[in-house]
Amino acid sequence: MAVGAKDKIDRELVKKYAKLKMDNPETTKLVDSQKMLSAMNDYAMMQRSMIDMNAKLKNICSDVTSKSVVYLKLNFNPPKMRRSK
Repeated sequence: MAVGAKDKIDRELVKKYAKLKMDNPETTKLVDSQKMLSAMNDYAMMQRSMIDMNAKLKNICSDVTSKSVVYLKLNFNPPKMRRSK
């Protein structure tokens, strides 16, 4: 079991529950497998569309930001020193 245990208690819990198995045939009757797969597919499609929308929003925001930037011409010539009389 690939669980990143951070301390001794976590390591012991991982060892304890890694050996347990659940063979309970009644649970398969409670949930229709096709309905579960359909729900998982819907969730994955929703996550994918959210990622796509987030990427589009980032592109739009960066375009708006780049178009609203105003560049100023700066004079980098140092002022001439005055002569003391």
